[in-house]
Amino acid sequence: MKLLNQSLLYVSIAMLFIIGIWSLVFYVNLKDEIRDSIDDGLDNNRLLILQKIKSDSTLFNQNEFGGNNFKINPIHKPLALKAKDIYKDTLMYRLNEDDLEPVRILHTVFEQQNNYYKLTIISSLVEEDDLIEDSLWSVIWLFVILVTSIIIINNIVLRKIWYSFYNILKQLKTYRLDKDSSAINVKTNTKEFKELQNASNMLIKHSKDTYTSQKHFTENASHELQTPIAIIINKLELLLESEYLKEKDANTIAEVLNISGRLKKLNNSLLLLAKIENKQFLEQKNISINQVSKTLLSDLKELAEFKKIDIKIEEINDCNVTINSSLAEILISNLIKNAIFHNTENGTIRLNFSENKFTICNSGNIVALNPETIFQRFTKNTTNNKSTGLGLAICLAICESYGISLTYQFKENKHCFSVDFKNSQALV
Repeated sequence: MKLLNQSLLYVSIAMLFIIGIWSLVFYVNLKDEIRDSIDDGLDNNRLLILQKIKSDSTLFNQNEFGGNNFKINPIHKPLALKAKDIYKDTLMYRLNEDDLEPVRILHTVFEQQNNYYKLTIISSLVEEDDLIEDSLWSVIWLFVILVTSIIIINNIVLRKIWYSFYNILKQLKTYRLDKDSSAINVKTNTKEFKELQNASNMLIKHSKDTYTSQKHFTENASHELQTPIAIIINKLELLLESEYLKEKDANTIAEVLNISGRLKKLNNSLLLLAKIENKQFLEQKNISINQVSKTLLSDLKELAEFKKIDIKIEEINDCNVTINSSLAEILISNLIKNAIFHNTENGTIRLNFSENKFTICNSGNIVALNPETIFQRFTKNTTNNKSTGLGLAICLAICESYGISLTYQFKENKHCFSVDFKNSQALV
């Protein structure tokens, strides 16, 4: 979730909670005040009726409400002494009314000439309930309008406040150490964003220095290491051609020559890994993984035929990606060589191409490999000394540089490597 949306979410939840509680308290207080006002009216009516009874004894005959809002009924003294004034809401039928009408009722007791009477007074709540209902809807609409207004205003304000942050983030996303030379510059008066901008520029400067240093080291190592290794190999080859060389010494030199060849191959692989990680393969173009694989298979045809390996290709779709052509060839070549090299005689290799995915499965050892270590450097699943243990590590480095998914599975006694270009930077 974006920081702006997260801020809005927290603000909205807080406003909903605060205004919601306020609205509830307002409604309860409003209803309580209306009830208190009605109770005061009922109490005032009680006093007026008691005062009128002293001069008009016919009121004792008002045993039902009828058209009036009170009734008087005799009550025994023990019950009268225990009775207390009671105010409560209820429903009752009134004259000229077909439905039950909400009323507020007061039950009280009074004494007249040593006789005790129960006085019941009612007051209609129709108008008051309408007022409460209208007030409730007014509160609800006020609640909705306030919350909506706060969200909209906060959205506008927060977007303006966070504009500088998103501008810095955008520049960081598109910044290239090998191309961009200017520092990140965003106009802002916010102290924290200025500090973020300064910290970003300091980090970029440090990364540039490190990148330049590593690039120079890679270039120098490529030149300084390959030359002496090549000289050693040439000297050893010349020495093997000497007619004065004994057989035992020739075998020793041949072993050293073989080790030198492995050293050269290892050096080339490590330099390639460094170049990939330093993103020195910048040129990209649209290529067909299908076509690259077929070309490489043609080049490795003799090796596959020597091991009597049956190769089949299944093309569901043409897999087109935008990637450095050299890296694409190295990636596919390493996977195909791995499938041939670790295969068994009379084995099989199956290549599957879809719109966003390339899969290669080969027969071989019937035991599954460890998917957690198989892509690590110098991990070998063979005792063959010709392997540097860097082939799959190079494949993983190429895939990670483009956000490509490289996975291993062992299914139906086949070792399968899948290169998924979906959601990657290389997908066309």
